[in-house]
Amino acid sequence: MSMADRDDATQAVIDGLKKIYHTKLKPLEQLYMFDFFNSPLLTDSEFESKPQVLMIGQYSTGKTSFIRYLLGRDFPGQRIGPEPTTDRFVAVMDGPDERVIPGNALTVSPNLPYRGLDRFGVSFLNKFEGSQLPSPVLRNITIVDTPGVLSGEKQRVSRGYDFVQVNTWFAERADLILLLFDAHKLDISDEFKNVIEKLRGQDDKIRCILNKADTVDQQKLMRVYGALMWSMGKIIKTPEVLRVYVGSFWDEPLMYDDNAALFDMEERDLMNDLRELPRNSAVRKINELVKRCRLAKVHAYIIGHLREKMPNMMGKEKAQGRLMEDMGVVFRTVMKQYNLAPGDFPDLEAFRAKCDELSFAKFPRLKPKMLQDLEEVLSRDIPALMEMLPSSERTQADDEMGRQLQRNGRQSAGQKDQVRSFSSKNQSWTKSQRMPGSNKWDTAESTDVSAPNPFGSGNDEEPIPWALDDEARENYDLFTSLGPEGGLLPSAVARGPLMETGLSTEMLRIIWDLSDIDGDGALDLAEFTVAMHLCGTAKAGEIPPSILPTELIPVEKRGL
Repeated sequence: MSMADRDDATQAVIDGLKKIYHTKLKPLEQLYMFDFFNSPLLTDSEFESKPQVLMIGQYSTGKTSFIRYLLGRDFPGQRIGPEPTTDRFVAVMDGPDERVIPGNALTVSPNLPYRGLDRFGVSFLNKFEGSQLPSPVLRNITIVDTPGVLSGEKQRVSRGYDFVQVNTWFAERADLILLLFDAHKLDISDEFKNVIEKLRGQDDKIRCILNKADTVDQQKLMRVYGALMWSMGKIIKTPEVLRVYVGSFWDEPLMYDDNAALFDMEERDLMNDLRELPRNSAVRKINELVKRCRLAKVHAYIIGHLREKMPNMMGKEKAQGRLMEDMGVVFRTVMKQYNLAPGDFPDLEAFRAKCDELSFAKFPRLKPKMLQDLEEVLSRDIPALMEMLPSSERTQADDEMGRQLQRNGRQSAGQKDQVRSFSSKNQSWTKSQRMPGSNKWDTAESTDVSAPNPFGSGNDEEPIPWALDDEARENYDLFTSLGPEGGLLPSAVARGPLMETGLSTEMLRIIWDLSDIDGDGALDLAEFTVAMHLCGTAKAGEIPPSILPTELIPVEKRGL
C-alpha cells in the first residue's frame, strides 16, 4: 500500500517493525550469518512495500490471462499463448505511465522491495522485469507473474538460475500465493513439485485455482476437482485442505455453462480474498517478522552450539567432520537444551550443505544479550505493536480497488433481497436488488438512497429526464425473456444478448463498465437498456463516451 493511502496507526506499526528489525534482529542475523544460511537481510522498502500476489503454475494454465482479467486490460510486456510464452518473472505494478522496467534497474530502486534478488546474479536479472501501468487494482497490490513451470524433457533444460530458489524468495515475501492448474492438465511435473515443496511453512498464504473449468462438463469437473485435491495432498502433507477456487478467468464465453452460478460464487470469494490483502498487510508483516525472529533465534543457538563443540587448538577438522555427520543429533541436543520448537529448525540437509563451505572454529559464540533482546521482541515489542493496529474499517483506496476488481471480473449478483422502485419522469418499474453498500465489497449496513428526504432534496432544479425511457419499454420483453432473478440479470446471462451484437470483447468490456452503474456485477432493466443503447451506437460507428452522460443515467442512480 502506498504511504499516502496508509492511516497514521498503520504507518506507526510499520515504523515500529523497522526499528525492531534494525536494532535487535538485524545485528544478530549479521553476526550469525543468517542471510547466508536462510534469507537475505531485509530492507526498509520490504517493510514499506505493497502486498504482493505471486502466481505460480505450469505453462499454459492461464497465469498471464488471469492477471489481464483482473486488470481488465493488457499490461506492458504481456505474452499469452499455448506454449511457454512467459519466460521471465514480471512484477506488475502501479505507476503513472506504461513502461517495462529491466530487472537490474528494479533491484537498485530504493522504493521497490527487490534488492535481495541481486544474489541470483545477472542470468536471473536478465529474466526479471517490471510492468508498470496506471490501475486502481494495482494501487494497493503488486502481482508477480512467473515463467511457466516446465514438464517432460523441457524441465531438464537449464534456465541459467535456480528457478526453485527464486520462487521461494518471492513466496517468503508474498502475501498471497496462487497456484494455477488447468482442468485438462493436472499432472504435476518434478520441477513444479519441487517448487510446491519449498512452499512449506507458507501454507496459510497458498490458494489453488482450477482454471479453464468451463471446458469440462459438470460430472467431469467433479472428478477433476477430486484428482487435484488428491495430487496436492501427496505433496503438501498437512491435515488442512487447501482452498481451491474453481472458475474460468478470461474473457471468452463459457464452453459449458452448467456451472455458471458456481463460477460466479467462486470468483466473488476470490476477489474478496484479494480485496482483503491491503487491509491485512500490517498484520502479515508482523507475522513474517515473528516467524523470522523464531528462525533466527534457533539458527543462533545452532551456530553457538557448533562453535562450543570445537576444540581450541588441535583436531578441528576431525571435530567438524564428526559434527557434520551427527548434525541430526546436534539439532536434537539444541532443541532439548533451549526448549525450542522442532518446527523452527531449518532443513537438515540444506543446513549441512551450507556448512560444507565454512569453518566451525570461526563461528561466533553465543551472545546472551542479543538473545535476550530477541526474547523481548517476541514477548513485549510485538504485542505492543499489535495493540497499535487500526480497526478493520475499509479505506477509500480499498473500496476503489474492490470496485475495479468487481467491474473487471465476471461477477454474479448473488442473492438480492431488497425491493425498491425506480422511476423516470414518465414510467416506473419495480425491481429487487441489493442495496448500495451491501454488495460483496461492502460489509457496512446502509439505507435506501432512493428514499425521499422529508426535508427536501436541497435542489430546486428539475432533474434532467432519462433519455432512454422509451427504449426501456421496448427492451422489457427481451429483458424478462432472459429470466432475471429478482429483477437482475447475472453477468453470465446478460453477456449473451450483448455478444450477439457482434461487437468486439474490448468494446463490450467498455460498454459493460459504463452500463453497470451501481457496480454490482449484474444488470437491472435500466442498466440493460443503457447497455443495449451503447451497443447500438457503437455498431453505428460512434465511440462510447469515457463517462456516461447524465441524460443516459437513470435518475435514481445519478448519486452513485
